Amino acid sequence: MEYGDARRGIGKGPLGGPILTKYPRASLIERSLRALGGRLGPIVEASMTLVVAVAIATSAGCTRIEPTATSGDGPSTNGGPDAGGASSGASELLGNVSVDGSSTVFPFSEAAAGDFKKAFPNVAVTVAVSGTGGGFKRFVIGETDISNASRPITAEEFSQCRKNRVAFLELPFAYDGLTLVAHPSNDWVDQLTLDQLKQIFLEGGASRWSEVKPGWPDTPIKIFSPGTDSGTYDYFREVVVGKSGAALRSDISVSEDDNVLVTGVAGEPGAIGFFGASYYFENSDRVRAIPIVNPERGQPVAPSAETIRSGAYAPFGRPLFIYVNAKSIRRPEMRKFVEFQIENAGRFAARVGYVALPDAIYASALDHAANRLTGTHYIAADGTKRSGAIESVYVESNRVDIEP
Repeated sequence: MEYGDARRGIGKGPLGGPILTKYPRASLIERSLRALGGRLGPIVEASMTLVVAVAIATSAGCTRIEPTATSGDGPSTNGGPDAGGASSGASELLGNVSVDGSSTVFPFSEAAAGDFKKAFPNVAVTVAVSGTGGGFKRFVIGETDISNASRPITAEEFSQCRKNRVAFLELPFAYDGLTLVAHPSNDWVDQLTLDQLKQIFLEGGASRWSEVKPGWPDTPIKIFSPGTDSGTYDYFREVVVGKSGAALRSDISVSEDDNVLVTGVAGEPGAIGFFGASYYFENSDRVRAIPIVNPERGQPVAPSAETIRSGAYAPFGRPLFIYVNAKSIRRPEMRKFVEFQIENAGRFAARVGYVALPDAIYASALDHAANRLTGTHYIAADGTKRSGAIESVYVESNRVDIEP
C-alpha cells in the first residue's frame, strides 16, 4: 500500500500501520519531493515528519508513489486506456489512485488498498487523511480520484462540484457509530442525554462534572474533539447543536488524528471526547464508551455492531461513504479498485470495526459504479438536505446530478 501526505505526526492506525494526520495542503510536500527527484536525503527540520512517515511506510513494505496528473480522464493516472480496453490480467493492470478525506474512513481505505495491492501489484493507491471537509476541498476541484467521507456531501460542496463540472458517484459502504468516550477511571458517568451533551459541549456550558449532574465530582471537564474539517465533527455538531445556531465551546482540544484524541482522553481523568466507533473498538482497553440515551426510547444504549445496525444507537449511528470522480472511474485501475472496495465492503467493515450495510445497498452501489450513476441522494433538487434511514434515502428517485 502507498500512503499519501505526512501530516503533523504519526500514530498507530487500527490495523497497526501509520495513520497520517492533517497537513494544511499536500502541494508543498509534493513539490519538495519532485524537486528532490524522489530521493529522501537529509532535509530541513520542517520536513522531518515526512522522512519519518516514509521510513515507517518503507519498513512495512510500503513505498510512496506520487499521483501523476495528466490531461486524460481523472486527476491522477499513469496512462492506460479507457475502461473498455482494460486487461483482465492483474499483472497488466497499472496506474495510480489518489484518495483523501475522512480519518474515520481511513481504516477501511487502508484495508482495501492493502488487499488490492496484493491482487494488483502494479496499481499504486495513495491514501491521505485531511478530514471529510478537507478531502472535499480537493475533490470538488478535481484533485483526487476518491474522497472518503463520514457524512454525506453538503449543499455547498455539491454546488462547487456543479460549478467546476466535477461529476461524482456517491457510494455508501458501512455504518459507523459516533462514540462518546471517557477516561476508564470515570465511574460516575453511566449515561448521557442530549441535553447533558449540550451542557458539556456548548459555549458557556459546564466546566466541571458537578455542574452537569448533582452528586458527580467537582472534577474539571477536559474535552477532546475532531477538528472542524472532520465529518465526525460536522455530524456531532448537527446532532447536538441542531438548528439552534449555538457555538461549540472554544476551549476544546482538537485534532484530525483520532489516535491523538484517544491518547488525550486516556491521559485525563476528567476527559470526554468523541470519534468513530472503530477507534473505540480498537482502544476499548484505554477509554470507556458512554451509553447515550436514545431520545425516542428513553433508554441508554452503548455502541456495538448490533445497536448500530439496528438503529438503537440513536442519534449517533450513521452511514459512511466514498465519493468517486466520474471521469476517474473510466480508467481500468480505478474501476477495478472501486468495484473491489464495494464487493468486499462487508469483509473490510468487520475487519476494522464498522458495521456492514444491507446487501441491497451494496447491490445498488455496484449498479451505480457499473453504470456511472452520478450525483447525490442526500440533497434535494431545491438544495435542501435529505436525512433518514439509508434504505429510504439511497434510492434512484432521490438521485440529483450536478447537471440541473
